[in-house]
Amino acid sequence: MIYKPHDYQEYAKNWIIDNKASGLFLDMGLGKTVITLTAINELIFDYFEVSKVLVIAPLRVAESTWDFEKDKWDHLNYLRISKVLGSEKERLSALKENADVYIINRENVVWLVNTLKNKWNFDMVVIDELSSFKSPKAARFKALRKVRPLVKRIVGLTGTPSPNGLIDLWSQIYLLDQGERLGKTLTGYRDRYFLPDKRNQHIIFSYKPKAEAEEKIYEKIEEICISMRAKDYLNLPKRVNNIVPVYLDEVSREKYRKLEKDLLLPLTDTDIVANNAAALTNKLLQFANGAIYDENGEVSIIHDAKLKALDDLIEAANGKPVLIFYSFKHDKERIKERYKNVRILNTAEDIKKWNNGEIEILLVHPASAGHGLNLQAGGHIIIWFGLNYSLELYMQANARLDRQGQKETVIIHHLVAKDTIDEDVMKALENKEVGQEALLKAVKARIEKGGSNSG
Repeated sequence: MIYKPHDYQEYAKNWIIDNKASGLFLDMGLGKTVITLTAINELIFDYFEVSKVLVIAPLRVAESTWDFEKDKWDHLNYLRISKVLGSEKERLSALKENADVYIINRENVVWLVNTLKNKWNFDMVVIDELSSFKSPKAARFKALRKVRPLVKRIVGLTGTPSPNGLIDLWSQIYLLDQGERLGKTLTGYRDRYFLPDKRNQHIIFSYKPKAEAEEKIYEKIEEICISMRAKDYLNLPKRVNNIVPVYLDEVSREKYRKLEKDLLLPLTDTDIVANNAAALTNKLLQFANGAIYDENGEVSIIHDAKLKALDDLIEAANGKPVLIFYSFKHDKERIKERYKNVRILNTAEDIKKWNNGEIEILLVHPASAGHGLNLQAGGHIIIWFGLNYSLELYMQANARLDRQGQKETVIIHHLVAKDTIDEDVMKALENKEVGQEALLKAVKARIEKGGSNSG
């Protein structure tokens, strides 16, 4: 695919190139990965400034997002990626590969620093989700701090750098500039910009900013940090559609292929049977989400790949309200069980609380989010946990946030299980085809390809 960057994406790419230390406080869904990869590509092949780049990311992002984005765009064809993941043997092997970009999950940063010691050879580091380094007491921060003087260029990416207040900024900015702007120590930063707040005699539990502290802190860091919400110089798109690839494990993939081919999936205590293409469509959509109803209406859990991807998106939202659309009752139950702060849309009171910013995660079935339901005041982030083949429902549901009165860029994430019916649904929605008919044709083609005469 040919990359045609928005103005803000070009601006952000140049910001990375022009600054040896840079922070991009960019709302998720606005293309931070392709922006950074484009900058890396130019720094390696056009400017010859760097030769070996380390990307530190949340595990699921490290597993799938960066190489998926690299493979998506034509201009990144020459970049070679090695994923430093898995067992220690696999990680050591990945480090020996001849690549341009090495991707590691943040839990293994300490291992990497201890393994390489004085042989650290990454001249550029990208921290995907910089806010996960907000604690100066964390082992990952201390490890990266050790090797920071050996890093020629560094980029920090996050949507919200200070979800719990300005105190969180110190360690993140320290990794960028080694204390040049906010000071060499957290104590010094605290004394300069904060006052004791909650305390018990000599024990201080929290701090509050001094007068004008926020303005002074932002003045200090503005020469290396930019925010993609700065509407005075960025032409942000009204709406961003983002596809989040979800990878099933091999066992789950094999079960999926069997169900798709045979219209029958034997499980330990039950069987999953699809009698025709329409029934198979429904079963495959359930399977892609991670659970499936058997012939008695009981739920069989298959995998948790989408739930793990959902974890990453909610974490990246950093407390911003998230509207999740689900397809099946078992989706709702599993999401509700996983997140204690979720609220299911049932009453007018739920709508009021959402629009007042009192609900962090709102769970909605698209059929219950019809015309006239105004939710745009409560947030701007949508996650489709399970896709729906009804184009009308899809468009109506998105219009709950993407409508007049919305003050933020609407970001719509689609969790798409790779090599499953999800990809057919997504294609049909993108092409604005008649959803169910398009899906039935796609499923029939899959059945015939698999050698089954049924349906």
